[in-house]
Amino acid sequence: MSGHNKWSTIKRKKGALDAKRSKIFSKIIKDITIAVKEGGADPDGNPRLRLAISNAKGASMPKDNIQRAISKGAEKDAAVLLETTYEGKGPHGVAIFVECTTDNLQRTVSNVRAYFNKYGGELGQNGMLNYLFDRKGVFVVPKGDLDRDDFEMELIDAGAEDISLEDDVFNITTAMEDFGSMIKKLEKLNIEPESASLQRIPKTTVTLDEDATRKVLRLIDIIEEDDDVQNVFHTLEISDEMADKL
Repeated sequence: MSGHNKWSTIKRKKGALDAKRSKIFSKIIKDITIAVKEGGADPDGNPRLRLAISNAKGASMPKDNIQRAISKGAEKDAAVLLETTYEGKGPHGVAIFVECTTDNLQRTVSNVRAYFNKYGGELGQNGMLNYLFDRKGVFVVPKGDLDRDDFEMELIDAGAEDISLEDDVFNITTAMEDFGSMIKKLEKLNIEPESASLQRIPKTTVTLDEDATRKVLRLIDIIEEDDDVQNVFHTLEISDEMADKL
């Protein structure tokens, strides 16, 4: 399992989802706002909005919050949000890819650069890390009453590359071009994923000792806490042993 997915799983198990729920809601609200600006406020005719709403439901966002976000995105004077990415190296050469949504590019790049500089990293040029990551569709689906064999056959038919079941949750990976097909398949099966997103999965990873791992994760956590940051992907591999120590 990639370092990114491993650490995401660890945080999920530790209940960090609840601890950072306001941050998660903020990310989803931005996704909804951009989706409405791009394709309108009708989920039936706007696949990106439909996906954002599905993720909102998966994160237990109240319906009123979802509707307010849609209404806000539809307002003519709503803030213009821009999507941008930054790439850099953290301590010990760990590659870090940052995805942001912001209404102020100067503020965002200044903050991200400051985080890298303060915590032992260095912000680089965009494009420098593209060769280290694959774009993949990643879905998290609660098992519930699903029959594992039948469900996995349906997913393979929709383009699933990898399916794992851990703690009664299916983790599903698809090629980027099969992301839409998987969304349609889950909709057809009337299954609401806990989350669905395009992620950057590292092709190779770096394994470090405990002290070095903590330094890298400190930088990653600081970046993730920024309000403009939507996602952080990296090449740090975290073993089960290391996870237990952390």
